[in-house]
Amino acid sequence: MKKIAMIFAGQGSQALGMGKNFYESSDIAKDMFDKAGERIGVDFKEIMFQENEKLSQTAYTQPAILLVQMIAYRLFQDACPTEAELFLGHSLGEFSALCASGAIDYIDAVELVYKRGQLMQEACSGIEAGMMALVGLDDEGVEKVCSQAQDNGKKVWPANYNQDGQLVVAGIKSDLIFLEQTFKDAGAKKVILLNMSVASHCEILTSAQEPLAKIMFEMVKNSFSAPVISNVTAAPYSTKNEAVSLLKDQLIKPVKYKQSILSIANDVDLAIEFGNGVTLKGLNRRIVKDLRTMNIFDMTSLKKVIEELSN
Repeated sequence: MKKIAMIFAGQGSQALGMGKNFYESSDIAKDMFDKAGERIGVDFKEIMFQENEKLSQTAYTQPAILLVQMIAYRLFQDACPTEAELFLGHSLGEFSALCASGAIDYIDAVELVYKRGQLMQEACSGIEAGMMALVGLDDEGVEKVCSQAQDNGKKVWPANYNQDGQLVVAGIKSDLIFLEQTFKDAGAKKVILLNMSVASHCEILTSAQEPLAKIMFEMVKNSFSAPVISNVTAAPYSTKNEAVSLLKDQLIKPVKYKQSILSIANDVDLAIEFGNGVTLKGLNRRIVKDLRTMNIFDMTSLKKVIEELSN
């Protein structure tokens, strides 16, 4: 039996048309779309299948991504019941990982991340917050620039450790722009201001922590089929109290995705990425070349993964 990591991408993996093939091909997918929409009062078909601005708004992006991921996971498990060695997500994806583990119902998770997105937007309201991707600069170089900038009153923090030479920072947009040349002088080959209206995984989101923890405590159960890897610690957890505490901390602390993949590489034979895109497959290949990642994003890819696992 292969040891499999079930993995889930975060914000940025969304795209117009995601989930449409599932919706058109599966009554289960239709039902999940409808029930999720009823729970939070939105039409997910409109958000995902028609040109609109909502798909780029954090409060709608997060539940849309999670919904498609959980449909992919449900259809996979229905067709090919498979035990996971562990679950892992990138940022928002950790909530999908928690859901896949059985610790929260998908319909509750849709509401949870919808409210998480609202809380994040509220924390950044009135602030020109942003995020910036840095390519070609090592972790220590990024951390040094951020630390020195903070000493000079700038609000900027490391936010996502994606892979060697690729790190995302978050903070006040004007401070990020001010530091663009400093990052280049330190060795960054590319400095890319991202199209984000929130600053994820940094202290700007402190006000969202307690409200999120309160909602989570009401929804999360002590029912994990396998451990979830924490973005904050890159270590596994499998209790409700740990989930609430760690995902509360995740709002203001960086995502250690690279470190998480390195920590599990010897414990699994294969990773399966659920939901739109192949974001994590690309990262995984560059972090641990030998860790194979397969993707389920539509009915064709679902069939392909099932066939390969059956061989």
